[in-house]
Amino acid sequence: MHVPDGFLDAPTSVATGVVATAAVAVALRGARRELDDRTAPMAGLVATFVFAAQMVNFPVGAGTSGHLMGGALAAVLAGPWTAVLCLSVVLVVQALLMADGGITALGTNITLIGIVTVAVGWAVFALLRRVLPSRLAVVAPAAAVGALLSVPVAALVFTGLFALGGNVPVDLGAVLAAMLGWHTVIGIGEAVVTGLVVASVVSSRPDLVHGARSLLSERELETRTIEIA
Repeated sequence: MHVPDGFLDAPTSVATGVVATAAVAVALRGARRELDDRTAPMAGLVATFVFAAQMVNFPVGAGTSGHLMGGALAAVLAGPWTAVLCLSVVLVVQALLMADGGITALGTNITLIGIVTVAVGWAVFALLRRVLPSRLAVVAPAAAVGALLSVPVAALVFTGLFALGGNVPVDLGAVLAAMLGWHTVIGIGEAVVTGLVVASVVSSRPDLVHGARSLLSERELETRTIEIA
């Protein structure tokens, strides 16, 4: 999903850059409500895990590979606003130090991976949390479904951007079929990884999982705090 330089024209790249900048500015304020002295380290761990996970590619067929995007995972573990910041930092480091995604396409990549996947993953997770029983056991499956849907939606958004400002002479229908098809497969891998990671953390420290904290009573949260101290 990392978009290289020159794949989209300048006006489209500038527009996504403006969107990304505005989203990061809003996320900086929103993250203050999500993080405290106890949960702040989770943001660093999430960013580190997503950075490492995005470096591992898995084959999806026809010589194509995919990697974890981490939007839904980061949103559930650290909160949606914090997730935008985590993914943005990861993408900036990748673009500047590892040439993974173009510098002029940084706004596009933040929009797709750091905003769209986070927003869709968290929205689906929150909706499922509303309709499913209020139990810790539903957190991981809900996160997995959010991850599954977030990836093809990001692919669809990219296709829309390509329709507006694509610089490569490729048929739009072919782009749509390829992006949606392969990213649906990638989404399955994303769902598996997200579900396993969230389930692991919830089983040991549900108080540190943003998407699970509301399921714990004040007494349980206080107990966890005492245990840390």
